[in-house]
Formats: sequence, C-alpha cells, structure tokens
Amino acid sequence: MSGFLTVIRPCPFTTVQDLGRFGYQELGMPVAGALDPVALRLANALVGNPQGMAGLEIALLGPALRVDAPAVRIAAVGPLALTLEREGDAPQPLAPHRSHTLRQGDVLRLGAVDGASVAYLAVAGGFALAPVMDSLSTYVRAGIGPLGGRPLAEGDRLPLAFEAAPDGPDVEVPQPPDYGAGPLRVVLGPQEDRFTEDAVETFLSATYRVGKQADRMGLRLEGPALAHLGSADIPSDGLVTGSLQVPGNGQPILLLNDHQTAGGYAKIATVISADLARAGRLRPGDGLSFQAVTVEEAEAIRRRQEQAIAGWIRAIRPVRPTGGIDLEALYAENLISGTVDIVNGGSDIPLL
Repeated sequence: MSGFLTVIRPCPFTTVQDLGRFGYQELGMPVAGALDPVALRLANALVGNPQGMAGLEIALLGPALRVDAPAVRIAAVGPLALTLEREGDAPQPLAPHRSHTLRQGDVLRLGAVDGASVAYLAVAGGFALAPVMDSLSTYVRAGIGPLGGRPLAEGDRLPLAFEAAPDGPDVEVPQPPDYGAGPLRVVLGPQEDRFTEDAVETFLSATYRVGKQADRMGLRLEGPALAHLGSADIPSDGLVTGSLQVPGNGQPILLLNDHQTAGGYAKIATVISADLARAGRLRPGDGLSFQAVTVEEAEAIRRRQEQAIAGWIRAIRPVRPTGGIDLEALYAENLISGTVDIVNGGSDIPLL
C-alpha cells in the first residue's frame, strides 16, 4: 500500500525536518533539525511513530496538502490552524494536539502559526524519502536534504511510507505541552572572561528583544550592549546550538539549528539543551532574559524535561466523543464535601 501527500498550495517556510544531522559538524555541516524538537516528538507519538521520525516544520503559514492515498493519519502540534476540506462537506476546522484520519481526496489546509515561530505535522509511518548524511533534515542554505534541500513547492508529492491503512481510534493528548516561562537558562562561557564584570551582570539582568534579523540560523537580539575586555574577536572555535556570540557592537546573537559550525566572536554563554525548544519558538519582537545555572543544574533540568515529555506521551488517550462525559476527569474531582465509609460505618456523616 502506498500513496502521497501532494502540495497544492506551497509555503516558502515549510521544510522536512527530523531531530537533526549529527556526526558531520567536523566537516562543516550544521545539525539542522526541528527548531522545537519537543513538538515534533509529541506529534510523532500521536500517530504512533518513533519520536525522531521526520515531519513537516511549518513557520508563519502552512501549505495545503491533498491526500492521494486510501487513508492517512496525521497530527499537528503547536499553535497552528488546520482546516479539512472533504468533498460534499463544508470546510471543517481540526484541532491540534490530536490525530486525525484523512481519506482519499481530502485537502488539509495548514494555516497561520500564531504564538510561536513554528509548528509540526507528523504522518503515521513517516515519509519514504532518501536520507542525506543519515538524516531527513533540510538545510536550505546549502540545498541539503530531501526535495533537493528546499522548502515545499507546489506539485511536490511526499511519498508516504506506511504499509497499511490506519487502525484503531484517533488519539489526543489532554493538555498541550507546557514549555514553562521565565528566563532562558544558560551556562556561562566558554569565553565569559572576555567580557567586563558589568557586561556579565547586564547580560543576566537585562531584557532583550528578538530583532528583525531572525531565521533558522540564529536570532539577533536587541538590548543593552555588552562590553568586551579588548577585542570581540577570538581564534575561530566550535559552536553549538544555543551559543550566544557577541560581536563588536555588543548585541548578542543566539545561534539556532542552522548555525555555522565555527566562529570567531567571543561567546558569553550557552542556552541549556532543555531550553532550546523555547528558544526555537521565539519570534521577532519577543522579549527574553537569561539566568545562569551550573552544568550540574542543567543536566538535572534536562532529566526533568525528559520525564515531563514521557508523561505527556503516557497521557495520550483515545479522542473523547464531542459532548461525552470525561470519566477520568470526573473521578479526579471531589464532588461531595463529605464521604461515607460503607465498610466501617459512618453514621455520623450525613448521607446525600
């Protein structure tokens, strides 16, 4: 059994992404991958895929896709508007954070992403696309990845890898992911000693805003300038996602997934891995601040994040019928102020 999702309305900012292209940075190849890996992992879980399987990353506005297959199960995670167009029916809005089973000829219109920079669409079984350097992530700047390393274009046919029609009920996650709030947590360095003490204090106390120059490579931040001790330049060394470079103008640059693998500006800090999904969701105009933690604290925070993700996935359940009674929620509520122990008596408690 095979089929396709056919692009009938393109979007210049929708790409195929998995969790990244690891093991090639020494060759100058960025990791790329999902800006919000938490959302991609949850979308995959909703359709029964391994968490790292490739899906569609939608930025700003999504494409329209026609189902050219007997059936396909999809799930979107993130603040994304979805509309189903089915022959003979009025257009129907679809909810994110749950799966939907689509039929031959259905058109899925992915609308605006509102409240974050990206959202994700996963399909059961994934896409039958050829990996490049062990990954289906798209690195547009170099044209590397599936579809020639470019965003989706009108007429593209995304081959579906499933071998059977979807089975079983659609499922949902009761609560969307909670990314938390507050400052982005960072580990200072590796070159914080290249900045004045006042600069480090300012970095950890000021509020910055994401400027207009923002893409998958990085975010130029606007706020108080950070003074260097001498030159901003250093011998080029390795970079990681989350590095905060500070060039000569003193304005930090937060590096994201498509960042270069080496650079010659001093780095005042690095965003911890557990907060990279929050960083990847930032949009121009968003405010942000930073809080320093130790490496040990960063590791503990990441472990707690993985426990939270596992909890969201364990909470996935069959979709409740519209208007039905949610018995799990009902049982969790204390609807009666007093209770009666019917085993050991309880005559002094009023019976209601």
